[in-house]
Amino acid sequence: MASLGFGTRRLRYGPGAHQVGELLRPDGPSRGVVVVLHGGFWRAHRTLEMTAPAAAELTRRGWDTWNVEYRRAGQGTWEDTLADCAAAVDHVAALAESHGLDPGRVFLLGHSAGGHLAAWCAGRAAVAERAGHPPPAVRIRGVVTAGGVLDLVAGARAGTGDSAVAQFLGGPPDAVPARYADADPTLRLPTGVPVRCVHSRADERVPFSQSERYVTAAVAAGDDARLLAATGPHTGAIHVGSPDWDVVTAALGELGQPHG
Repeated sequence: MASLGFGTRRLRYGPGAHQVGELLRPDGPSRGVVVVLHGGFWRAHRTLEMTAPAAAELTRRGWDTWNVEYRRAGQGTWEDTLADCAAAVDHVAALAESHGLDPGRVFLLGHSAGGHLAAWCAGRAAVAERAGHPPPAVRIRGVVTAGGVLDLVAGARAGTGDSAVAQFLGGPPDAVPARYADADPTLRLPTGVPVRCVHSRADERVPFSQSERYVTAAVAAGDDARLLAATGPHTGAIHVGSPDWDVVTAALGELGQPHG
């Protein structure tokens, strides 16, 4: 367990090399826990360092943050990626015991492909209930996605991220439909979890329609989902100090209200 500055501790949530996260604690009372999931189209060259500044800024604003790594392309299968993110979220229950986090106030923030992972995690409890399985260890109170890849079928057909979706799932929707059914957040609705999708029409990497499609489907399924307009480039929503970052932090603040 190494100290990384600003009260950060790097901790394991599993035995694998990539099953790690960075926990930051605020100096004063906590507003809750934000699990941060980085993007990079599920490819190995992007790591949790991408979202480390955002996590640090959220901690300065009073949140506990758990900025997690997970297996990406070449390090495991698509199922391993999803399993790692589920395990990282569930590990908040253990962190509550060891570090005093509040397991009743857990929120997710995911950027780009991390938005996909956050929205997918949001559906775990409802999917388990529909299947008659036990619920996950941690209840998610709300999710914010930023430039999220949220409709995998549409993303695969559009070739989003240099065909990142088809590469992630090992084929197009017509070839491996069961994988899309398991992995696509838009096909796992309703979740019963409030979701705020921050997206810019100027996003040059992930089309605005990704969030638009998800929110439309979620609302139709009875979920509390909203599309919040940003104005900058793809990385603007995790760029601390940008106008789009302000939209993200406001969305987390709204979800974190007692009535949220």
